[in-house]
Amino acid sequence: MFSKLKGAGGGGGSGHSPLDTNPITQYFEVGKQTACAGPGLIWKIYDAVRKSDRKEASIFLFEKRLAEKLHKPKRKDTVCEVLRGSVRQLERFRHPKILQVLHSVEECNETLAFASEPILASLANILAYHEASGSGASGAPSTGASHPNTVQRPPPHAKDYSFLDLEIKYGLLQLTEALSYLHYTHHMLHRHVCPASIFVNKRGVWKLGGLEFTERLNEADPQEPMPISPWTSRVSKLCQPDLDYIAPEVQLHSQICMQSDMFSLGMVITSIFNHGRPIIQANNSNTSYQRQLDMLDEHVKMIVTDIPLPLREATIRLLSKEPKDRPTAQLLCLLKYFTTDSVVSTLQFLDVIQMKDPPQKNAFYKQTLRDSLPYIPRKLWFQHVWPSLEAEMRQSEVLASVLKPILLMIEHSTIEEYENVIQDSFRTVLTSPKTIQATVCLLENLHIILEKTQKEDARMEVLRVLYNAFESTTIQVQSAALFSVTNVADYIDEQAIRHMILPRTLSVFAQNSADLKFTIAVLSCVERILDRLDRPIILDQVLPLLTEVRLTDPDIMYRVVCIYAVLLRDKKYGLTVNQMATRVMPALLPQTVNPSLNLEQFTMLLQVLREMLDQIDRNQRNKLKLDNMSLPSPERRPLRHLFSSDNMHVPPFNIPNLRVEQRKTSSAEDMARKNSADSGILGGWWFGGGSSSPDSNFLRVQNALPIRRLSDNTLMTPKIRVAHSCSSSPGGSPGGLPIRRHSSIGPQERRGSTTNLSPPTGAGFYHGSVSREGSTLSVPAAYLARSMIGGSMPNTSSSTPFLSSSMSSLRSRRPSACLGGSQGSGLLQSLGTGMVRQLTGSPMGSAIGSPMGSGSPQHPGNGRAAPSPPHYQLFSGR
Repeated sequence: MFSKLKGAGGGGGSGHSPLDTNPITQYFEVGKQTACAGPGLIWKIYDAVRKSDRKEASIFLFEKRLAEKLHKPKRKDTVCEVLRGSVRQLERFRHPKILQVLHSVEECNETLAFASEPILASLANILAYHEASGSGASGAPSTGASHPNTVQRPPPHAKDYSFLDLEIKYGLLQLTEALSYLHYTHHMLHRHVCPASIFVNKRGVWKLGGLEFTERLNEADPQEPMPISPWTSRVSKLCQPDLDYIAPEVQLHSQICMQSDMFSLGMVITSIFNHGRPIIQANNSNTSYQRQLDMLDEHVKMIVTDIPLPLREATIRLLSKEPKDRPTAQLLCLLKYFTTDSVVSTLQFLDVIQMKDPPQKNAFYKQTLRDSLPYIPRKLWFQHVWPSLEAEMRQSEVLASVLKPILLMIEHSTIEEYENVIQDSFRTVLTSPKTIQATVCLLENLHIILEKTQKEDARMEVLRVLYNAFESTTIQVQSAALFSVTNVADYIDEQAIRHMILPRTLSVFAQNSADLKFTIAVLSCVERILDRLDRPIILDQVLPLLTEVRLTDPDIMYRVVCIYAVLLRDKKYGLTVNQMATRVMPALLPQTVNPSLNLEQFTMLLQVLREMLDQIDRNQRNKLKLDNMSLPSPERRPLRHLFSSDNMHVPPFNIPNLRVEQRKTSSAEDMARKNSADSGILGGWWFGGGSSSPDSNFLRVQNALPIRRLSDNTLMTPKIRVAHSCSSSPGGSPGGLPIRRHSSIGPQERRGSTTNLSPPTGAGFYHGSVSREGSTLSVPAAYLARSMIGGSMPNTSSSTPFLSSSMSSLRSRRPSACLGGSQGSGLLQSLGTGMVRQLTGSPMGSAIGSPMGSGSPQHPGNGRAAPSPPHYQLFSGR
């Protein structure tokens, strides 16, 4: 008798449509059939769109000819009256958990129809697919009702649909709340709680419908049972509740109460966790029902292991045969299975958000929903959460709060999900007027939108929000625009940056330069786009900006230093050493002692300053070297050469009666002469020649190098010849005295000396003129004797730089031989000691003379009187 329904259940027949004659088509554009519901699944459900506002809806259609197939007369009118009554009841009970009617019943001779909120499927359609695909299933799939043949196959839309654990938990809570509303608000019994009366809308919300068999409770005592007719085969199946879900007291005792609906809810729970199959399958037989009811407890024990643990005890009590043992709807809502899940609470509030005022909405969207969104399954993001947010985007007073969870969804969604679900609706937000808070929120997260936007035209719509923000006169919007540039600079072309972003940034800075936070935002923006600017723009616009910024705040100073660090990184930015020295460093140096800087800021500042100094140093050194090389040859003489002995003109002087003769030099002496050739002091001073002259004579005394051995490669001491002061002296002969080595002086007699070979001063020191013959210098005996007993020549080394330099050179070569003045009488004392010993005839073969000024003593060897005064000659020759 349901042959027509079978055809309609498969999607409708071809040719004439039953909807064509129904007046509801004047208000709705009807699409294809998607589901079926109601007693015996006689309601056909079609997708539809309301013509007035293009709002999505669903059309419920009943074809009257299906009831004409019934055997007894007047059943057609009975069925139509039951269905009309259910629609009137739905219109009466307005509740978020009860199916919402959008358009009342429209009737014609052939059909009965009404419009509701958009429906995805009935729970019976979805459980039918679960039953067909569940373990242990066999034969044709069942709808979950007692009419397995009313639908030939599961609806296509429900074929691949499966519930998440969260969906089942929240769906059962929604059904419980709907029953609580009927029981305690309107004192009504549903009587037909089964999968065919439960709907899942396109948001995934479970809605209770099927109010065809409602019954009013006892007004005096709602808990008091009321008499009711049981299910019977003598009445049409379309005019009675589903036998598989009827409570035992109804069928056995013809009584009904609030707990009777709770038993039916327990049966729905077991069907959901039993792959869509109810634990009682009477197949429209009262006898079969009673037989299976006796085995109810065993069936419950078998199925309860598949039910979540927090829900097991409640399910067992709901399926108790005694009504008093079953919990009420109010108690079931307080079950920990529902109350301890924050996500369920969030979804529950979201379903009734339209009933809240704007402050409550703002608080929920800003905090609660945004925090719960990561724990909500992604399936429910676009099925349950997004439709509510999409509707709220049109409300300007809550738009700023709604954008927060929307932007979080965009950030974690794929590009396909964004383009297919969110983008079209979100474009209206980009183009429509917005509040300041909404604009700021949008600008701060503009990069998230651009990451998901692939089409070029859509990107231009997003960037237009940024460009318009710079034109705003509100400082919050301008600051947010600057912050946004740092995030979306990669998506902006260079022309827009140079001719739009930078000029507007400088313009808004000029208007708000006193605001510290705004200044930091400007500097961050400039730093981000710096690599996209060319050299003239940096020199003409960026550098003047940096010099105008006040560096008193550490954060501002740090941003400025970071920009300078970028400019120093590459020469293409055009920061010259002149600008560093004259404009940049004078402004940064005082900040090195700023007590407000932290370690990171101070380290960055010093690093940039050092790098600037290094660049200035390299630049200036290279410049000076090039300038020096470009000068003419005389002007490029080294500074050291200008102060050498060759350029000092002082009158020469001679040490009296001291004569140094040249001798053959050794290789070691040649090396020593080469080392001292740069100074040219000693030879140039004594002999009046330059250091490079081949005729230069050097005074070489072993006292300067006391550790060296007397060999060919050592410095040889000069030979000393004792003679009269002149050739005309009595008994004087230049060649009359033996020649000996100065090395006869023992090592123990070698002492350092501070005596300077300075020209003598003072009258009466010696008589006669100073003679100089070739390289021979004369020294009077009286002077040598004085040096032997501790006297010294006047110190004129400070006025004679050549001698001082020469002596320093000698001391630097052998530090051990250059001792303090208290440890010896010097070079001339050693010379004088050797010559006196030669005169006095010491046992070692050295002459020891008498003290100066004691007359002319006799020589102990031959009795001759020694010439007075004697003349000493030092030979440096052979």
